[in-house]
Amino acid sequence: MKRELRVRGTTIVAVRRDGQVAMAGDGQVSIEGTIVKAGAKKIQTLAEGRVLAGFAGAVADAMTLLDKFRAQLESNTGNLRRAAIALAREWRTDKYLRQLNAVLLVADHEDLLLVSGTGDVIAPDDDVLAIGSGGNFALAAARALLRHTELTAATIAEESLRLAAEVCVYTNDQITVAVLPPQGAA
Repeated sequence: MKRELRVRGTTIVAVRRDGQVAMAGDGQVSIEGTIVKAGAKKIQTLAEGRVLAGFAGAVADAMTLLDKFRAQLESNTGNLRRAAIALAREWRTDKYLRQLNAVLLVADHEDLLLVSGTGDVIAPDDDVLAIGSGGNFALAAARALLRHTELTAATIAEESLRLAAEVCVYTNDQITVAVLPPQGAA
């Protein structure tokens, strides 16, 4: 019986506030109970700086999905929602893609979306979304910071990751933050 190594260790959170969209991701990659990398970059800026994408799951699988998502963005003239739906449809129906073990969080000024291999494209009810091992911790922290502070989206995203890193063993405090400034800002 073949034993599969379980690659874990990602937390990604996206926050929108006052027209600014920020996505933060930690840098930890773990195999089983061992940290094998502390400074991985799991967030990319796409569509000439108009879209943020972050991933959780197996890295090679996530990179394949990011490439597919990038192609969908191009074929849908940068429309995030249409590209996410097209990717989810392709992912759900393609025999090879269905085997991929990853999830994507994508964002622009209008949408925050979770895209999964089961065909899900989920938009949150509020202005925050998180994925990965520490996703629930980061989500709770970001919601509290949104409700009870005047911090910027970028600061909320970063601080919610720092809080998640304090309680999730698969999340570290080597954080990357990417920001889409408010529309119309220079």
